[in-house]
Amino acid sequence: MRVVFLSPGYPAEMPEFVRGLAEVGAQVIGVGEGPAAGLPEKSRKALAEYIQVPKLFDEDSLVAHLSAALRGRKVDRVESLWEPLVHAAARVREALGVPGMSADTVNGFRDKQIMKERVARAGLRVPKAARCRTAAEVRAAAAAVGFPLILKPIAGAGSADTFRCDTPAQLDEAIKKTAQVTEASCEEFIDGEEYTYDTICVNGVPVYENVCRYLPRPLVARTNEWISPAVVTVRDLSQPHIQQGMQLGRGVMRALGMGTGFTHMEWYRKPDGEVVFGEIGCRVGGARLIDQMNFTSDIDLYREWARAVCFGKVQITRPRSYNCAIIFKRAQGQGTIVAISGLRDYIHRNRDHIMVEELLRPGQRRRDWKQTLVSDGYLIVRHPTWEGALALADDAAQTIGLFAREGG
Repeated sequence: MRVVFLSPGYPAEMPEFVRGLAEVGAQVIGVGEGPAAGLPEKSRKALAEYIQVPKLFDEDSLVAHLSAALRGRKVDRVESLWEPLVHAAARVREALGVPGMSADTVNGFRDKQIMKERVARAGLRVPKAARCRTAAEVRAAAAAVGFPLILKPIAGAGSADTFRCDTPAQLDEAIKKTAQVTEASCEEFIDGEEYTYDTICVNGVPVYENVCRYLPRPLVARTNEWISPAVVTVRDLSQPHIQQGMQLGRGVMRALGMGTGFTHMEWYRKPDGEVVFGEIGCRVGGARLIDQMNFTSDIDLYREWARAVCFGKVQITRPRSYNCAIIFKRAQGQGTIVAISGLRDYIHRNRDHIMVEELLRPGQRRRDWKQTLVSDGYLIVRHPTWEGALALADDAAQTIGLFAREGG
């Protein structure tokens, strides 16, 4: 089984996927712009071959270069789990005659307006939305959609460049802040709890499923620096309101023609119980979500994804034993981390429940919290009960502090 893998060294989770492919017996050909020597060691060890291309994000150039480099060799799969490259992977598949989702199918997972139109045609509840390319089109869409509304990029990932607008004045400000966005979606704001629905699929059929809840909603977390946002996996997927969201997600994947691989969907549960589709990507969720899912059941989804891609099956026998929370921390002040408070006591209180602690240390520079959910570090904790997991997350949010200053 020969697998071409785009960007084997970045983002941070990608070396683990390359490792997973190698562990199930695949011959992995990595493709990237930089030299092989610059790859993480885990990627280098797992790759059978590396092809350096001049322009990884220029799809026409990438297709031409790989078509020439791989001419005469059989390729079984072409994969990417990084949002900016999933469409490029589909283009390469088509050029090489490799099985997998077509570029048109993948476009339904990338273009938010096409996505919503295809899902709506299947009779599923989606927010009212319109594609906008100019400020005038945004204002016209706002008049049709009504306030409150959300303005966000058509092909974005996460909640970057995403704004809630309750008034025309806030809309004007959002238009200014998204001036660099070439296409935006102006859509109905759905008030309610926000969840994920994550899967590994084989030919569109989920062979692994997961649900997480955002605390608070990402849009709130993205606009309030003082918040320590958390994402919590739900151990018990049999709960009726969780099942509603999962049924919605299965319908969405049928409507979009999902093939084999990871999906990451966001959905809402309104106060009246109605579930509403948000958006979906045909790739794994970011910000260490896969690690949370692994800790929920003590499994290795990097390897199980690879098994699904290569052989159309997974081998997951362990039950969902935990609710697993990741808590992202943001330092007070700007510049360099100078102190951490509360961490030692938190570890002493909760040692048995802490799976990962990756906070920045004194001497390290703060990250831009608006550009990365990981912010200034995170903790991953788990507990058999939902209440226990929430208590662990709240404890970390309330008692651990990071402090920064310029010139620190």
